[in-house]
Amino acid sequence: MTIIRLKYVHRFKDRYGKTRYYFRRSGQKQRRLPDASDPSFLTAYDAAMNDQAVPQRPAHIPSGSVSDLIGRWYETPHFKGLGTSTQQVYRRLLERMRAEKYAGLPVSEMQPANVRYLLQEQSNSPTTANRMLRLWGMLMQYAIDLGWRDTDPTVGVKRVKIRSVGIHSWTDDEISQYERFWPSGSKPRLALALLLYTGQRRSDAVRMGPSDMTQGAIRVKQVKTGAQLMIPVHPALEIELGAWTDCGAGTFLATDRGKPFSVNGFYNNFVSWCAEAGLPKGCSPHGLRKAAARRLAEAGCTTHQIAAITGHRTLSEIERYTRAVEQAKLAGDAMRRLEQIGKLRNEVGKLT
Repeated sequence: MTIIRLKYVHRFKDRYGKTRYYFRRSGQKQRRLPDASDPSFLTAYDAAMNDQAVPQRPAHIPSGSVSDLIGRWYETPHFKGLGTSTQQVYRRLLERMRAEKYAGLPVSEMQPANVRYLLQEQSNSPTTANRMLRLWGMLMQYAIDLGWRDTDPTVGVKRVKIRSVGIHSWTDDEISQYERFWPSGSKPRLALALLLYTGQRRSDAVRMGPSDMTQGAIRVKQVKTGAQLMIPVHPALEIELGAWTDCGAGTFLATDRGKPFSVNGFYNNFVSWCAEAGLPKGCSPHGLRKAAARRLAEAGCTTHQIAAITGHRTLSEIERYTRAVEQAKLAGDAMRRLEQIGKLRNEVGKLT
């Protein structure tokens, strides 16, 4: 049975032993949610979080339609091979698409102009628009495999430019401030060490435990990508692991009740620990993953060496860190040379 640990979701068993799910948040009317195994669960939850009506799709799904294609794609090895968190994100967006009027239209009639129009409707959320473009591309490739189309209408459609700087990468001052507040041996300090000195996502950090330790390294199988890594234990992390007390949870990070953290539960706790340490909003677990990559780049590591730690499948994001570090180094060298020339000119001026 799926265990749900989403904010405002309450579950209980009725008199017949069936588990029921409800969304309860102060200021909103209580909502009953579908069963956790129902594909529409995340759609209903997302609607409740935004205090909107749950989008309804037609009971009859026309054969060969967009909705039909999405439903079939859920059953493919491609979709089932995705990580759990990726499946949840994709399902939530796909179910929104299935609730739209165009979901009943034939896939065979879709044109590039239609794709551009649908992306334009998401202009207020470039990230969502680009994710939709990626999903449309995967769906259209599957439609070609089914023989429903001969071409992919997403080919040539440009991604929406994102001007956001992305998730905040922790600075060294912020890391030091957190460490000064949370002493060595505390749970919050261990959490930071696991994130910073392994460079992993929170979904992987919460699963790490003593059984993953081998010959001075931590074995990691990433939830999102499936990548299998062997990460040497940094001396700072070794100190925190040496102070760790086993409560029987099987993981290094556990709740006060001695249970492994859920991914969302850990995130909420970590944000609270940051706030208690006086750190600004935006300091998140993923920001420590970015800080880890930055520090590795500053240490002179190549993109491939950094990827061996972080598990990135593409090197484009890592290259941004190495380029930034190289630019700072070159700029520093240039200024020092300019300063030396200035001093030389002064010396020459004194002689003449």
